[in-house]
Amino acid sequence: MTMTQLAALGGVIVLAAMAPGPDFLIVSKNALVSGRRAGMACAAGITTGVFCWAIVTALGLAGLLAASAVAFTVVKLAGAAYLLVLGIRTLLTARRGRYTAPGPAAGTGSAFRQGLVCNLLNPKVAAFFLALLPQFVPAGAGAGDHLLLAVVASGVTLVWYLVLANVVGALRRVLSATRVRRAIDAVMGTLLVGLGVRIALP
Repeated sequence: MTMTQLAALGGVIVLAAMAPGPDFLIVSKNALVSGRRAGMACAAGITTGVFCWAIVTALGLAGLLAASAVAFTVVKLAGAAYLLVLGIRTLLTARRGRYTAPGPAAGTGSAFRQGLVCNLLNPKVAAFFLALLPQFVPAGAGAGDHLLLAVVASGVTLVWYLVLANVVGALRRVLSATRVRRAIDAVMGTLLVGLGVRIALP
């Protein structure tokens, strides 16, 4: 594989990661609510999910998921339910408004799990890699080539979400006032619920 191919893959991956979606929202939420470290842990969880999807795609399992209407629907509904739960919890927090400075912090382990589960339960990620990676796999590619693609995809994803977590985390002190926090939680919760409903619908 050439550096041009790897750079092109990285560019496509980072553009996809920058598009607002569940992963983007979950990192922003953790960084705002619990700080930079939680945001970075969530980014690491998403990156782990991306690496898993890339490997699964290389093994051909993602194709089975995409081809099976039942399996695809099960994963889709599970992901939608997870987003709905997170969104409802966030909305309830906004309603209560009982914040202690600088705000209730989730542990890095919890943030990592949120990022990982959110990514793994998004079947659209599987469809994305299934459509993308074969474009960059050279003829006669071996396990090393597939592993390299997975490393590039996950590495680019990690860099982008680490940047996002640090930028959002830096704004946390400015946005730590109770009224502002309630407004942010209300918006984040509404977006998470909206995404969950959108994913669940045909």
